[in-house]
Amino acid sequence: MGSAGLIEIKRRIRSVESTRKITKAMNLVATSKLRKTRKELNDSFEYYNLSKEILENLLSTLPDYYDSPFFGKNSENLDKLYIVMASDTGLCGGFNGNIAANLHDFIKDESNARVVVVGAKGIPYVRKYGFDTVKEYVDIPDIPTIKEVRAIYDDALYMFKNGDVGEVNLVFTEFKSPIKQEVKIEKLLPLEKQSKSFGEFLIEPDLEEVLSSSLDIFLKSKIRRAMLHSKVSEQNARMMAMDGATQNANDILHALNLKYNRIRQGIITQEISEIVGGAEAQK
Repeated sequence: MGSAGLIEIKRRIRSVESTRKITKAMNLVATSKLRKTRKELNDSFEYYNLSKEILENLLSTLPDYYDSPFFGKNSENLDKLYIVMASDTGLCGGFNGNIAANLHDFIKDESNARVVVVGAKGIPYVRKYGFDTVKEYVDIPDIPTIKEVRAIYDDALYMFKNGDVGEVNLVFTEFKSPIKQEVKIEKLLPLEKQSKSFGEFLIEPDLEEVLSSSLDIFLKSKIRRAMLHSKVSEQNARMMAMDGATQNANDILHALNLKYNRIRQGIITQEISEIVGGAEAQK
């Protein structure tokens, strides 16, 4: 391999270096976003737990005869709704594929499942397993706001109250640590009455109004909690994927530079040999 081979290797080196710059930059961006979304998740933890505690206290005060659409019985004849939290952008490793595979394993024997996807990149993965989406939400910001939560909540609540579905579930990737994320399926509706009594409470202005407000706050906070867990897991997966890609680029560059130097050394050695041979021939 002569100078033409050196030119080709040099071209490949420039291409890999360009790719490495991109993956390294994306790794830094993902790291920054991970820090922000993880802080938001931690900050919302107390709010979610407090709304859950208040609701549990209220449910424990309800009489046995109390009826509400939120406590509708799960009918075997009604469909089940699964709200899948995926990503809007790619380059995050097996994040989307993993959640779609877990969803398939969980409901592969169910013929009455309806799927809602949050995140554009999750749509093809869900459809790959034969699920038709009844609703899709895209362009979700890195830190979900109440606007996105309300849209998902209102549509799910409408289908539940209208009798289109008898159960609503959240499917998301729970962030446990930077090295451990787990796909979870949590029931959102219907709610279960608390049999355990937490004491006596004075409820003002009335039970119906306070319960309705508490349910609204808790269910929205539960959806946002799932979205934040998904966003943190997504950024963590992207950070690790870009770190791995950068390391692979470094390995390729090392091999290409080694090959380049060996060829160049061989050409120089050959040229020296030819000069020496020519000088000897003239003696």
